[in-house]
Amino acid sequence: VQLQASGGGLVQAGGSLRLSCVASRLTFSTFAVGWFRQAPGKEREFVAGFSRSGNSQYYADSVKGRFTISRDNAKNTLYLQMNSLKPEDTAVYYCAGGPTVITSSLKLSSAYHYWGQGTQVTVSS
Repeated sequence: VQLQASGGGLVQAGGSLRLSCVASRLTFSTFAVGWFRQAPGKEREFVAGFSRSGNSQYYADSVKGRFTISRDNAKNTLYLQMNSLKPEDTAVYYCAGGPTVITSSLKLSSAYHYWGQGTQVTVSS
């Protein structure tokens, strides 16, 4: 199983970026999938995710209303549209997938089996 994240970059505050995560040998439609981020000196934190059913989306309070998670099961690709970016959004963003993640554990990084390599997002003030 491989997850390949891309789309990060340098953007000014208020700008937008769209992250993508392509999965191979992993069927997105049967996995819980999500995005996490880790800033320097901080723990990895949940950003957004889909339940295994794909019917429910969850967001961290800090990104609600600004970020949108979506998925294209036919392309086995997960997206994160990030708008109104703030300097505090600066971090390495990781996509993750897990076949056994239950909804109550969706926001726990330890619940996920598979991880992408991360893509750097830097927001300048």
